[in-house]
Amino acid sequence: MTEHAAQVGALLRRAFAELAARGDPDSSPRLEAELLLSEATGWTRTHLLAWPEQCVVPAAQAQFESLLARRLAGEPIAYLRGRQAFWTLELTVTPATLIPRPETELLVETALAELDPSARLRVADLGTGSGAIAAALATERPAWTLIATDRCAAALTVARDNVRRLGLTRVHLLRASWLEACAPNSLDAVIANPPYVAAGDPHLQRGDLRFEPSHALTPGGDGLDAYRAIAVDATRCLRCGGWLILEHGNEQGAAVRQILSAAGLTNPLTRADLAGQPRLTLARAAPIGHSSSHQTTESV
Repeated sequence: MTEHAAQVGALLRRAFAELAARGDPDSSPRLEAELLLSEATGWTRTHLLAWPEQCVVPAAQAQFESLLARRLAGEPIAYLRGRQAFWTLELTVTPATLIPRPETELLVETALAELDPSARLRVADLGTGSGAIAAALATERPAWTLIATDRCAAALTVARDNVRRLGLTRVHLLRASWLEACAPNSLDAVIANPPYVAAGDPHLQRGDLRFEPSHALTPGGDGLDAYRAIAVDATRCLRCGGWLILEHGNEQGAAVRQILSAAGLTNPLTRADLAGQPRLTLARAAPIGHSSSHQTTESV
């Protein structure tokens, strides 16, 4: 090694101190330091922790310093590494897509629990982004056909790469806004994590959100326009008894339930995530001749 080569332990300690000094309550400085050094060296985190005295070659150290500087400027770890874990998968992500988050796994869990696992269902994932929801469902339910839509060509390129790499032949990607490309009465379920942040919300200028695609975060206005559009489309495209399952902000459950009821969907119900925050609302398409119920329920 050259005399300029630094040891793993020293690099991790310095990176941890600099990342911790940012004071970001949503970050994990120690984990981030390890992930960045792992990315630069090609060594696993286990290797780094087992061999803190090992020297890092100058080229890898330079890459690590570059990644660390970008992270200190706020760039998300997922974009720096180009990948993010979701469900049981590791997905490619780019700044063209939202970063899949653990709370969105509740959409997957709910769909798996409510829909027939053995039936050959047709399920739409709207605003698919990296393809996370569609890929997770297709992995768990190989008999299902997934229709994944997004209006962003760059996002669909990322989703297509993920689907191809995972060998998911029953995921079909379409460039479209919500359900505009789907035929009437053609779907057994519609699932989405649409943009829901209200215009001017200060969170849009904080943390990772500053780097994520704004069109996938906020529709403008009160943040509920996507729900209004999806609810109307869903009543057209869902088969009788089909499910609509939507993620939303933790203060939007009541408003989303009202939107779904007004569109003619039955018995909307809001469920909480593991942190106890209202996270998604689901409802069903009414059978023919059935008058929709306007009962709205919040379940935590």
